[in-house]
Amino acid sequence: MNRLHNKVALITGAGSIGPGWGNGKATAVLYAREGAKIFAVDLNLAAAEETRNLIQNEGGECIAWAGDVADNTSVQAMVAQCIAVFGRIDILHNNVGIVETGGPVELSEARWERAMNVNAKSVLLTSKHAIPHMLTQGKGAIINIASVGGMRWIGVPYIAYAASKAAVIQMTQSIALQYAAQGIRCNCVAPGYIDTPLVHQSLANSYDAEANSKRVTEARNRLCPMGQQGDAWDVAYAALFLASDEAKYVTGHTLVVDGGLSASTITPSLA
Repeated sequence: MNRLHNKVALITGAGSIGPGWGNGKATAVLYAREGAKIFAVDLNLAAAEETRNLIQNEGGECIAWAGDVADNTSVQAMVAQCIAVFGRIDILHNNVGIVETGGPVELSEARWERAMNVNAKSVLLTSKHAIPHMLTQGKGAIINIASVGGMRWIGVPYIAYAASKAAVIQMTQSIALQYAAQGIRCNCVAPGYIDTPLVHQSLANSYDAEANSKRVTEARNRLCPMGQQGDAWDVAYAALFLASDEAKYVTGHTLVVDGGLSASTITPSLA
């Protein structure tokens, strides 16, 4: 306990899109359990408030904030409010991500731009406004949630998702090296197949029949060398290590959390 004692964590995508534990919600609760004060941001204020209530019910401290991470003015406002309330930002955790299915032929330009704005541009904007405060403090940790899909084919034509998550990995390295000598660490977590409410919503939107959605979920489990998907807590605990002082000599790193998927020689397919 208290691995993040008295640290302030600004977490984007801190709510959950549906019942259960999303990566952002689990991370916010875990950080709070480890002593951090949480500034929980979500496009859906009610989702951020649900996370806040969970944290407060456990005796933690959390502020809920509605914000659009793809909008510069909104990001500037959320960072300013976090500073106004807590006085600092020790941890910036970029969890926001959306999935747009389709390859180059099927995917519309509008959906490409939406995925790039939400998944990649958001990391640029939050970093742009949080890093100056970290420089003033002389230290800070940034954790970006990428994906194994940004590193290799994962069985589905997600060209915009894959490209945007690859961008997150490269932005992580760029930020890490630019600010390494100034006390700011930047790392990312690359989850593989993780069973979250966002995944269930994506499957529901992509597959008409409930039976087909169930079939795809079972196929995702089979693709994992460990025989099942991970959960939001697997991602949260990986992020906790990177956010903590235990990782004080770790920067520019991509921590893969995928049950062995990226090490496998099997070509994934959900067909």
